[in-house]
Amino acid sequence: MENLEKDNVFREEISEASDFKFGSKVVKVFDDMVNRSVPHYGEIQRMIAELAADHAQKETLVYDLGCSTGTTMIGLNALVSEDISFVGIDESDEMLMKCDKKLRESEFTRPYELRAADLHGDLNIDNASVVILCLTLQFLRPIHRKRCLENIYNGLNPGGTLILVEKILAEDGLFNRDFIKYYYDYKRRNNYSDLEISQKREALENVLIPYKLSENTFLLEDVGFAHCETFFKWYNFAGIIAHKK
Repeated sequence: MENLEKDNVFREEISEASDFKFGSKVVKVFDDMVNRSVPHYGEIQRMIAELAADHAQKETLVYDLGCSTGTTMIGLNALVSEDISFVGIDESDEMLMKCDKKLRESEFTRPYELRAADLHGDLNIDNASVVILCLTLQFLRPIHRKRCLENIYNGLNPGGTLILVEKILAEDGLFNRDFIKYYYDYKRRNNYSDLEISQKREALENVLIPYKLSENTFLLEDVGFAHCETFFKWYNFAGIIAHKK
């Protein structure tokens, strides 16, 4: 197992808060950060891989939007048919460099392309049978999310599939408060201090804007996806698979 550099980004008190960014400081510790911050992250990755394996079509492309350090593509490599190529897209050049390094070190067995792109803008997706948005859409400004999903829908082949994993809000505000409390308890169990939790929450406040599960499902149906199903749910995290006819 890879020896992950420990996430200490928010350990020391920050005098002036700034918005969270996926810069070099975060890239170095990202794998530890996401494993300690996202409940059942390893199981989510396994589920994404087996869903993608069943829905990927021969001689097409699988896209990972917001590919970060390549964990999802490495998981896909073991299960998806060898005649399928991968495309990883991320806004952060530092992430893409780390991703390429990890793919090479994992002895990746198939053709892949890594592209730097801002998902707020036009997105070139072609010959796709599976598109993955794992904890990515939540970082797009709400005004741009429908357009991003429309680009994905238009780039998917008939019968194509979108796999979406998001941090979400509860449908009811009462439960939302409970779920947030349980989530912070989870982070404490993973050795994050109250200071780290508080400072990261403040840094993400204007950057990560979650929707309700129903709102995400409505968006997917509104752009044309015919079938949407929740495949994962843990308090304020959810996974949805959506199908294009």
